[in-house]
Amino acid sequence: MADTNQPGKEDDFKSSIYHYMENGLIVFTEAYHLKRGYCCKSGCRHCPYGFKKNKDKGDTHG
Repeated sequence: MADTNQPGKEDDFKSSIYHYMENGLIVFTEAYHLKRGYCCKSGCRHCPYGFKKNKDKGDTHG
């Protein structure tokens, strides 16, 4: 998620099939991740590659 907590940024932002605003942050959709073509291993909310960020046991796919 990218931070857009700058004045006027949220008002100017237009949601699309690739991203939307939530609590002042840009959330990338599954369509965005598929278009990008690879997993960034950041634990993204809409990761289509099965990556789950696990604080206790390390990061895993699956």
